[in-house]
Amino acid sequence: MVLYIIVGILLFGLLIAVHEGGHFLTAKLLGVQVNEFAIGMGPAIFSRQRGETKYSLRAFPVGGYCAMEGEDEETGNPRSFSSKSPWRKVIILAAGSVMNFVAGFVLVAILFASSGGYTVPVIRDFMDGFPCAGQEGLLPGDRILSVNGHKVHIYSELTAQLNAAAGSQTMDLVVEREGEKVVLDDLPLTMREYTVDGQTVTMYGIYFTVEEPSFTGLLEQSWYTCWYFAKAVWSGLVMLVSGQVGLNDMSGPVGIVSYVGEVGSQGGSIAAGLQNVCYLIALIAVNLAIMNLLPIPALDGGRIFLLIVGELWFLFFGKKIPPKYEAWIHGVGFSLLILLMVVVTFSDIWKLVK
Repeated sequence: MVLYIIVGILLFGLLIAVHEGGHFLTAKLLGVQVNEFAIGMGPAIFSRQRGETKYSLRAFPVGGYCAMEGEDEETGNPRSFSSKSPWRKVIILAAGSVMNFVAGFVLVAILFASSGGYTVPVIRDFMDGFPCAGQEGLLPGDRILSVNGHKVHIYSELTAQLNAAAGSQTMDLVVEREGEKVVLDDLPLTMREYTVDGQTVTMYGIYFTVEEPSFTGLLEQSWYTCWYFAKAVWSGLVMLVSGQVGLNDMSGPVGIVSYVGEVGSQGGSIAAGLQNVCYLIALIAVNLAIMNLLPIPALDGGRIFLLIVGELWFLFFGKKIPPKYEAWIHGVGFSLLILLMVVVTFSDIWKLVK
């Protein structure tokens, strides 16, 4: 378990470096002066000045930053962030999240490529006694396109929709059969008891196809997997805002590291455990991409939101909002985020103690 925790911490730190690297590279490319590029927070363990930029590694691997000249105020420097056009600012601010999503995509693609194959929502066969086979039902070779109106692109989406429909007496499916769409309404597809290796198990009774990776198939599978991650993150946010989940369901760095160790330990072997950890880190990468684009002060999305508000204010009223007000808003937002992180961290520690 310790091995998986160490690997998880290193990969999590890499995600932070990738995120801040996105800001750093686009800032440099678009002519913005970068004063410091830091991985981690707190006191500096290592730092080196190269040209105009100081590169530092800090004690706590829970964040990082790319400090640009004139982020929060006018400095008169023609290479300051505040002096650049709005579209350049948006690119620089969004680049961190874009890089996190790309990192998640690349990691998923590597996992699929190294696994030698992945399951696709194409029916291979049925178990003995499966009641929905035939021309009026399902046939081997059918690709399931939707379940109860929800589109299906990858096997993970299919299992999620089948689990959501568990307990229903019928389902509405759309399948692709010999190049044509076939609508199967009110199909009596339910979980039943089947005998597998002498044991009775409850399942749908369908075997799905394992496909060997191809270049286009790998790209498609990785893209839809990351999109599936994004929808899962969004669903979690909706549940949080609606009160369906609370503080006990949230996790900070301590909880995430603990969960990484658990996921790795469930692999059965070191190789399988590392694959599980990498898959979870890919999910976290997509999570970071989305969370950082939320219109919350101190996050990249909050800065983009206030940038748009400032441009609209100038368009309608002919004057700019003073940068100090934006700095205050981000300062308050940052303080609240730190407070939330502290509370969630103590909650994680308490759950581990219990």
